[in-house]
Amino acid sequence: MDQKDLGRSATRLWKLIAERARTGADVERIDERIWDLFGEEWAVMFTDLAGFSRNVEEFGILHFLQVIWEHQELLAPVIADHDGLLLKTEGDSLMLLFRSPHRALDCALAMQRACAQVNQRRKPEDQILLCVGIGFGRVLRIGDEDVWGQEVNAAAKLGEDTAKAGEILVTAGLHAALGGDASLRFEPIGKVTGSERNYRWLPQER
Repeated sequence: MDQKDLGRSATRLWKLIAERARTGADVERIDERIWDLFGEEWAVMFTDLAGFSRNVEEFGILHFLQVIWEHQELLAPVIADHDGLLLKTEGDSLMLLFRSPHRALDCALAMQRACAQVNQRRKPEDQILLCVGIGFGRVLRIGDEDVWGQEVNAAAKLGEDTAKAGEILVTAGLHAALGGDASLRFEPIGKVTGSERNYRWLPQER
């Protein structure tokens, strides 16, 4: 989708929102139109790098910009191999979409493995300490420009604010979509904005 199409999608949405805001508007009908136009089911992943503020203060912004660049270079082929769509980058955070919840989790696991492997030969300040949050459900997708919804908010909260380095946290929506796969282990964690029940992925016991 080209930039012109993106603009049309966003413009159409905001026209409907403006219509919805008018006094006496048929909100239910407009909401139905919006969801019919833009509603899609996706797994949404947010990643973040642990220790941003501390490392910037100690080693400077240029050092950390290098780490950001290196982590994007490292993860790009992993994302492509798992059919992920990189929708947005903001600072040290990535926002990704996956059609399959299983592919989303598999990608997160592969990303953490890639980071762990490269970190073995790096000094502590150069390590890529990845935090991951994943949600799954119906969202409003505006072309390749943006995505909104409860699962988006919850995944962002898990990946950017809650997860620690090396962790993969998922919403109840993603957990349920995995269908009780016996090969996967999770433990419940506390609620976050947008999701009452959430889970931490656990590595297999040896």
